[in-house]
Formats: sequence, C-alpha cells, structure tokens
Amino acid sequence: MTQIHTGGCQCGAVRYSATGEIGLPHICHCRMCQKAAGNYFMPFGGVKYEDFALTRGEPTWFQSSDSARRGFCAICGTPLFYDGGHDHISITLGSLDEPESVKPHLQANPARKMAWFGELDMLPGDPRMDTSPQDDAEIAKSSRQHPDHDTERWPPGARP
Repeated sequence: MTQIHTGGCQCGAVRYSATGEIGLPHICHCRMCQKAAGNYFMPFGGVKYEDFALTRGEPTWFQSSDSARRGFCAICGTPLFYDGGHDHISITLGSLDEPESVKPHLQANPARKMAWFGELDMLPGDPRMDTSPQDDAEIAKSSRQHPDHDTERWPPGARP
C-alpha cells in the first residue's frame, strides 16, 4: 500500500499531499534555514515533483538565493517548502499532519548548529508552563489553527 502524507499551514489556506516515501529526512542548521524558520534549525524531507500536489491554495514564494526558493503561507506565515530546482521539492516536516511519522536521518550544515544544542534534554521542565487538558479544551474553543487532517473547507462555515 502506498503511503500518502498530507500537511499544510497553520491557518489551512495552503494544503498539500505527498505520495510514497519522504526521502532524505533531515534537519538543516544553515543560517538561511534558521532565519526562514525563526528557529535553530529547519526539518525537511524530499518528495519528487510528480508525487507532490497542492490540494488547497497556493504558497507564496521567496527567492532566498539564486539557486533556491522557499514557499510559505502568505496568511499565517508557516514555512512549508524548499525548492532547490532539482527533481523534488522539500517539505517542512513540522507541517505534516503526522510529523512523528517521518524521523530525520541526518543533519545538514552541522557547523552552524548551536554549540549548546546537545544540552537541551538536560534543561529542567517547568510544570507551570504546561497546559492542562482543561486549558487545552478552552484554547480549542477559540483556535483558528487548521486540524491535522484534510477538510472539505476551512474555516468551518466557509463556502466550498
């Protein structure tokens, strides 16, 4: 059975599907990825163009260098794609509906990795910052975040 991965942006304006295995799942520590993600790294995996389809909306593209462009949602700003002009498009693994289904196998540009990155697991947790099930339920009542599955339309009540 062929695996189908679905995903999209936080607001649901851009959705996609990828058929088959997501190749070369990795995290990139380069400075461009740090800036594009607003984070310390960006997780990616590649899908051949013929196995990739936009299922809702269109991303906005930023030409981040002469050889690459990055796709994101113009409404909510979610980084979604990296297109380096090869035979595939790279999708951000965090934008998958089931991000745990694709585990990174390697790191790119480790020289740019934060020197203290390996210490993160040793940081203490602060239970005051954890949300309770009741907090989660209250937040869900007003959440505008698209659910982690395809919907016929979004937001609820929108015309098809």
